[in-house]
Amino acid sequence: MGIFQDLKWGAFLFMVKKMAQPKVFLPAKLVCGIIASNEAHFEKAEEELVVLYGPVDLKSPLFAFDITRYYEAEMGACLGRRFLSFEKLVSPERLSDIKLETNSLERKLALAFGAPSRPVNLDPGILRPSSLIMATAKDFSHRVPLAHGIYAHLELLFVKNAVKVLDWTYPDFRQEGYQAFFLQARRLLLRQLKSLPPRS
Repeated sequence: MGIFQDLKWGAFLFMVKKMAQPKVFLPAKLVCGIIASNEAHFEKAEEELVVLYGPVDLKSPLFAFDITRYYEAEMGACLGRRFLSFEKLVSPERLSDIKLETNSLERKLALAFGAPSRPVNLDPGILRPSSLIMATAKDFSHRVPLAHGIYAHLELLFVKNAVKVLDWTYPDFRQEGYQAFFLQARRLLLRQLKSLPPRS
């Protein structure tokens, strides 16, 4: 009986040693999409985002945002979209707070432009070596609750040097232009992560 108990105790200790231990998350690259109808709105939004999150290290071309008319009633027609990535890496746990901050910034920009509705739409997300995760306040079956009513939307996966779309990837994120930007931002992220000290 004593031998049997010793064997069980040994197996338990082995299991504890093999059990995965939580580690601090790798920092992620903050990205933000800006939807607006004129260059003044884009420039002001970027200026305010830099105040909050530091220098931009990559800016996408201006893409036509014409794949949906969802925002036209609120923001007008002829909308464009531009993405920014930021040099300073962030903790992934910050994503819900950042979404709340950009929501507040949208309201601030509406006041600054004297707009009765929303002149700028801001979509923050985090870029990780394996994925792009965007923040949203809209619930859906595949979205993960974070905090404060904000959900994580897994938008894209990265496999080696290619992009993999998912069943729920938004149609505009399937465009080559978008994906080229995120691959370039990912290369910047990988270089930054290599320069970090080893994690304990």
